[in-house]
Amino acid sequence: MAFQRARTDEQRAQRRRQILEAAAGMLTEMPVAQLSLNELSRRVGLAKANVLRYFESREAVLLVLLDAEVKDWITALEATELPGEGTPRERGDRLAELLAVSMSARPVLCDLLSTQAAVLEHNISTEAAIGHKLAARQSIEALVRLVARHLPELGPDGAVALVETTLLMAMTAWPCSHPSEAVQAAYASDPALSGMRIDFIDLLRRTAAVTASGLLARQETANASPIT
Repeated sequence: MAFQRARTDEQRAQRRRQILEAAAGMLTEMPVAQLSLNELSRRVGLAKANVLRYFESREAVLLVLLDAEVKDWITALEATELPGEGTPRERGDRLAELLAVSMSARPVLCDLLSTQAAVLEHNISTEAAIGHKLAARQSIEALVRLVARHLPELGPDGAVALVETTLLMAMTAWPCSHPSEAVQAAYASDPALSGMRIDFIDLLRRTAAVTASGLLARQETANASPIT
């Protein structure tokens, strides 16, 4: 079939959706590092040059997918009800559990996040970077509102700090908890090395819980300090 250039806005939007859907499907089969523009072009049925008519680079495609994955995750979190009773620390622990378990259930999101700064935010234009950062800002604001809803004692600054720490730990912990085959074999070869394996859920939950507890303690201390 000969290539038919999209001529209307609707046709161009449809072509972009096809490219994004193909890339999303590929990420269920392979890590971000293995997704190539050549293979994406083949699956969409377009020449590489034609794919680049709609997205300026492979990284630009993946950044759009990352923004969509984050929004979907936040939507799911907002629909999840946590028990409202208990001390602030108990509610903080439940929130930490929710964040860790929900992220672990979204491997594509975690893989994209773990490559965001080092890979995806390179080989893009300033315009693409602005669009991505605006979307990221909206998502962070939504996460801060969610944290504040479940743990209002943190205050605005504390909610921001908990969100930032949790996301940064997820970015770091995901690749470390999914090592190469050689490193997995090394762990399996020696019980002394197996203890170095990282459990993503446990590490993220612990980090979020400890961060929440520390922020709550600092907030209590600040509130108890006499006014001079």
